[in-house]
Amino acid sequence: MTTRTTQRYALADTMTMLRRNMIHAKRYPSMVFSIIIMPTVLLLVFNFVFGGALEKSSGGNYIDYLAPGMMLLLPAYMTVSVAVSIATDASKGIVNRFRVMSISQSSVLTGKVLGALLQATGGILVMTGVALLIGFRPNANLIEWLAALGLLVVVTFSLSWLAIALGLISPNAESASNAPFPIIMLPFLGSGLVATETMPVGLRQFAEYQPFTPITETLRGLLMGTEIGANGWISLAWCVAIAAGGYFWSMSIFRKQN
Repeated sequence: MTTRTTQRYALADTMTMLRRNMIHAKRYPSMVFSIIIMPTVLLLVFNFVFGGALEKSSGGNYIDYLAPGMMLLLPAYMTVSVAVSIATDASKGIVNRFRVMSISQSSVLTGKVLGALLQATGGILVMTGVALLIGFRPNANLIEWLAALGLLVVVTFSLSWLAIALGLISPNAESASNAPFPIIMLPFLGSGLVATETMPVGLRQFAEYQPFTPITETLRGLLMGTEIGANGWISLAWCVAIAAGGYFWSMSIFRKQN
């Protein structure tokens, strides 16, 4: 079998796994709600409940400061869905069934990642629409909008591979749902809600050097025209490191469990 034929079969298997994952997502609407809709609910809560008190951190309209940072909640929250999904398949023996089938073994994992990308993209569009309705006024042009969406997709891709590894090492779905908790907290402990300059010294140092802060500032710069500086390259470096680490860790675990 030629390399091109092998790649074609692998792509077909991945699409099959993607369809399977999307069908499963439709069967569990509560999971979809908590992963996709909850970040939008939090956007509304922070804007309308805490927005007045936090206005000074934004230097202007708080929703313009808040919305880019809150968009990163969607990739972070998707890690729970991905980890639970792969852990459920593994604990129920479904992954072992796939292993003995004549399919591309990597498609079992890549289908999960593509499913996460589609769901996260849908959530991002919903959140953006809600943010625009409540006063979000970005000044980005089409290219900057596409770059912002591309960055969010890359972040989702990177975190999804890490989530797969966390799901594979979890003994059950309950453990897998808790494993990504530190990832979910990172957007709140960066510059997504308030400027890092307003934080205590220890927290400010952590916020400035964790991955979500440069990603948030890059996204904010693309949408609102603020200074990006070196944050763009730092963001891409973090994404590459997380994606590579998550991918090789996931594949290593997957092969060892064979």
